[in-house]
Amino acid sequence: MPKIIRRRQLLTTTAAAVLVPAVARTQPQPPPMRELIVDRRTISVGNRPATVYRLGTTDGATGLALNHDERFRVRVRNRLEEPTIVHWHGQTPPAGQDGVADMHGAAPNVLTQAEALIPPRGERDYDFAARPGTHWMHSHHGLQEQRLFGAPLIVRDADAARRDEQDVVLLLQDFSWRDPKDILAGLDGGGHMGHGGPGMAMPRNGGAADLNDVLYDAFLANDRTLADPQIVRVERGVRVRLRVINAASATQFWLDLGALEATILATDGNPIIPITAPPAISLAIGQRLDISFRMPWSGAFPVLAQVEGTTKRAGIILATGDATLLPSLNQPAPRAQSPIDLSIERRMTAQTPLTPRAEDVRHAVTLDGNMMRYQWGINGRLWADRQPLAVRLGQRVVLDLVNQTPMSHPMHLHGHHFQVVGINGAKISGPMRDTVLVPAHGGRVSIAFDADNPGKWLFHCHNLYHMASGMMTELAYSGTA
Repeated sequence: MPKIIRRRQLLTTTAAAVLVPAVARTQPQPPPMRELIVDRRTISVGNRPATVYRLGTTDGATGLALNHDERFRVRVRNRLEEPTIVHWHGQTPPAGQDGVADMHGAAPNVLTQAEALIPPRGERDYDFAARPGTHWMHSHHGLQEQRLFGAPLIVRDADAARRDEQDVVLLLQDFSWRDPKDILAGLDGGGHMGHGGPGMAMPRNGGAADLNDVLYDAFLANDRTLADPQIVRVERGVRVRLRVINAASATQFWLDLGALEATILATDGNPIIPITAPPAISLAIGQRLDISFRMPWSGAFPVLAQVEGTTKRAGIILATGDATLLPSLNQPAPRAQSPIDLSIERRMTAQTPLTPRAEDVRHAVTLDGNMMRYQWGINGRLWADRQPLAVRLGQRVVLDLVNQTPMSHPMHLHGHHFQVVGINGAKISGPMRDTVLVPAHGGRVSIAFDADNPGKWLFHCHNLYHMASGMMTELAYSGTA
């Protein structure tokens, strides 16, 4: 007997048959891939052309900016005749997309989730949830970073569109005419005792903290020296959000805002309870600051970054549209600056700190080194002989960092952001960061974080030459071979 289909059943069945392909056709499509190009460019340093790397968009701009509702969907195209890889400093992707390959002569695949290098003329796709804030990106292969292989990576937060402010990015870098391999060879070979020309290391300072291993030819702010600084035109009376990034390879700075009355809003992309900016603000290698101020109604205002321990500077000029008389900046600072310290760190409090809970694991981390042989290590070991810091998923982890060397070390943890919870034994509720300075001669800093991103992650000094000479280890989750 044939099956009778009533009219209501027929209509329902027919509608479903029509709707299925319609739903399939209206499924949301993923947004298009952004493209980042790795190639070379020429800049002018001291009226001489210098060929350096470029990391930027297809329209020729340097760096990348994303809106708050964008995923990090990026295709990196390597137009070089050499391999490379790009690390997303400040982002917290899955371990396999961190932009790290085998490091400095180590055996291949020493990091389980390590990517292969992007080959010459090759490409690589990345897709993960973007973390808002002021971040940056740079090569994590060999010494490419020294040739200005670094660029801003800005992810605007959800309130950015509603704020009436002008974004200004200040990227600080150090420059040498020497080949980075020659610089490192000079350090390894004793050139750090002060012999040799530009690009060699500075002399030592006796019992004081040692500063500035490398004697650089120039310091750059957005690719330019103070002989020809960038002039950023800013609307009169507008509120400015200044995003400062220390992308130098081996240089730490004091930031001087001059006559601008400013408030510090965030550090390493993480909001803090706003504080009034002091006359000089320390900025370690790899760190970032978000600073807010209202632009005066008329005039030109230098923003300067002075190298610790010297009178050398870099900077830009913020100028209103009617400003025509611009200050001359091509001169040293009136006096040398002291080594950077943790004075600003003690004043900062995270706007969203870690949720209070008991710690599950605590690791002692000793930073050590041999100045004469120019070897730097962690817990008495170089990278090739590292002892990973073991953690398990879900743990609250505390690292007690102690610096037994005469140089300060900006320590960077990949894949995580941590809270600074102690300085020299005193407990604090400090800022959230991904890079923290550990001062020389016994400086102690404690950091805490939740182990919420499984894999193996680099933990290293962000002084490029200290890292290349051994000051690097891994944070390893259990179950990661």
